[in-house]
Amino acid sequence: MSPPLNHIETSPTLPAAADVVVIGGGIIGVFTAYYLAQRGLSVALVEKGRIGAEQSSRNWGWCRQQNRDARELPMASKSLDLWERFAAETGEDTGFHRCGLLYLSNDEAELSRWSSWRAFAKTAGVTTYMLDSRQAAQRGQATGRAWKGGVFSPSDGTADPGKAAPAVARALMKLGGSVHQHCAARGIELEGGRVSGVVTEAGVIKTRTAVLAGGAWASSFCRQLGIRFPQASIRQSILSVSPVENRLPDALFTSGVSVTRRNDGRYALAISGRARVDVTPQFMRFAPQFVPMFAKRWRNLLPGGLEGIRGGHETLKRWRLDAPTPMERVRILDPKPDLPTVRETYRRAVELLPELGEAKITHAWAGFVDSTPDGVPGIGEVPDMPGLILAAGFSGHGFGIGPGAGHLIADLATGAEPIVDPIPYRPSRFSGSAWGKVADF
Repeated sequence: MSPPLNHIETSPTLPAAADVVVIGGGIIGVFTAYYLAQRGLSVALVEKGRIGAEQSSRNWGWCRQQNRDARELPMASKSLDLWERFAAETGEDTGFHRCGLLYLSNDEAELSRWSSWRAFAKTAGVTTYMLDSRQAAQRGQATGRAWKGGVFSPSDGTADPGKAAPAVARALMKLGGSVHQHCAARGIELEGGRVSGVVTEAGVIKTRTAVLAGGAWASSFCRQLGIRFPQASIRQSILSVSPVENRLPDALFTSGVSVTRRNDGRYALAISGRARVDVTPQFMRFAPQFVPMFAKRWRNLLPGGLEGIRGGHETLKRWRLDAPTPMERVRILDPKPDLPTVRETYRRAVELLPELGEAKITHAWAGFVDSTPDGVPGIGEVPDMPGLILAAGFSGHGFGIGPGAGHLIADLATGAEPIVDPIPYRPSRFSGSAWGKVADF
């Protein structure tokens, strides 16, 4: 069962031309388009399915600085401010609020890692509080158990995955941008080696700049253009339960299970890092680059099944621009949740917070998390294809840093001063040299 998702109307007419065409209507794509339209550019956003229907509505909803990779931390900090600013600018409701994130642990090594991160974060102006056993027990009193310690990050928060991307898309349309759902982008047209148009199933949009924010589909799309972008998708399962009488922590992490309160009172439950690896041709192609990451996570990564092949998002096939593509055959990636994981997640959640035993499971779903070999997204213009900006591989962090990423991409597209240093995100880091056209088809 898919997670709840707000619906928006599609713009009636596909434009013949636009200053920028954004491919992909997830949180990265909508925020990119919004910040471009804010600067007075004409923007067309094309989405093969519904706005926000894939991983952007299937995540925890956490918007955090805590425990971020050093390269992502500046973007995470900027994003928190931008989440708030967006609501003030537009009046749209993304469900964002700085509720604070609570981490509890009985593992000394885990607590030591959090303490080390806190020391680093202080140098970046981020405030988090280490909790001793008494403080952890007090903040985690809903668990009714003792804890060795924890962390509380007061300025972090959550947004509602079912509301956020549609809200930003509505704000984009208010600024004059157009949104085209059930309109797959099939490829890119070039003139003199530079982007000159985006080919969609409904026609060509002439443009000098295209942003590829295709989530789990991005690597296969790049392959059509002769661009090698290493990406692997893992299938994570989440469930939600009905509200309970007494309010539980808004956002609680433990190594066993994590709990997030939604605006309507439901709670989303998940096991951090637990996922299925569905083997696909693309996965096999890039597997050597992902071995170090998967080796670190082997305890939580389980063998998958055929869901990845059924999805078609990791194909190695070349598709034609004048015929339906895999993206039109599968409008929305809606993989089956892993039922053993769903049952184990619910069991752990009730064990952690006994009051959840009164709640009923309302939804259970899965989503494909698009990952890079180092867990940090690839954002930047393709040198051998001027006018094409790649923004993919957000590795499960894209929702929280969506506003900052969208702002950065808009900066790159317009030549503005970047909101954060773009160098750590350059996709060229995966090749060890200049990247671009390859001949390994």
